[in-house]
Amino acid sequence: MNTTPACDTHVHFYDARYPSAPDAIVHPPDATADDYGALQTELGLERVVVVQPTTYGLDNSCQLDAMAAFGDPDDGVARGVMVVDDSVSANELRRLTALGVRGARFHMLPGGAVPWEMLETVAAKIAPFGWHIQLQCNGRELAARQNQLAALPTEIVIDHIGRYMPPVSTDDVNFTAVLQLVEAGHAWVKLSAPYESSTETIHNGDHASTNHADILPLIDTLIERVPDRLLWASNWPHPGQSPAPSPGTLRAQLERWLPTDELRHQVLVTNPNYLYFC
Repeated sequence: MNTTPACDTHVHFYDARYPSAPDAIVHPPDATADDYGALQTELGLERVVVVQPTTYGLDNSCQLDAMAAFGDPDDGVARGVMVVDDSVSANELRRLTALGVRGARFHMLPGGAVPWEMLETVAAKIAPFGWHIQLQCNGRELAARQNQLAALPTEIVIDHIGRYMPPVSTDDVNFTAVLQLVEAGHAWVKLSAPYESSTETIHNGDHASTNHADILPLIDTLIERVPDRLLWASNWPHPGQSPAPSPGTLRAQLERWLPTDELRHQVLVTNPNYLYFC
């Protein structure tokens, strides 16, 4: 019997003891590994991928310390996606890899610490360590960036269902670009944070499964076409969202998006195990 645990592939931690970057624009309240434990219990999650938020710029200390709270990297519980720029050394990449880091984040929206111009150089530096590029941008840029992304020597993880602002239709060139990158075996997509694209206000309660109906066609198409290249994430603690989705809302969305045990195992267990833990 396969006992590999389920994984949440995108969470952030915040702690006022760590200085914010000088140009940070998001300053959420403290959110610790202990706080996150309640969501893990509610949703039956045991593994986690800790992602450097824009609040801390290039200083990954807060997230690395949070990762350590889940145990030794060899325990296979926590992995990380951190932010590095084109000055990062091989020794630093080697150190971060030993700590469980498996990707470099490019947040190409206000507050991001690294520009598009560093993408190729950083990708070339991290490729020997088996890292991927994790990309968050307005998905309406993705068709124009498709060739650039396809040429990278690393795999790419596209955040938040593409984060199309505002949402696009399933036949839009920018969604087609994602499908082509994924179907070519070059990219993955995170099913997460639909509120980052949706024009609909979140509601917690009986109808949570249909939250953000304007994003559901994209989710359904991805699940139909590329279930073996999808990841799921809570985006806890949902910085900037008021109201934030409750654990019950996340569960309802998860059950709507992935309606069978087979799909949930593929996206919550098999796929993240391959990308982050093998």
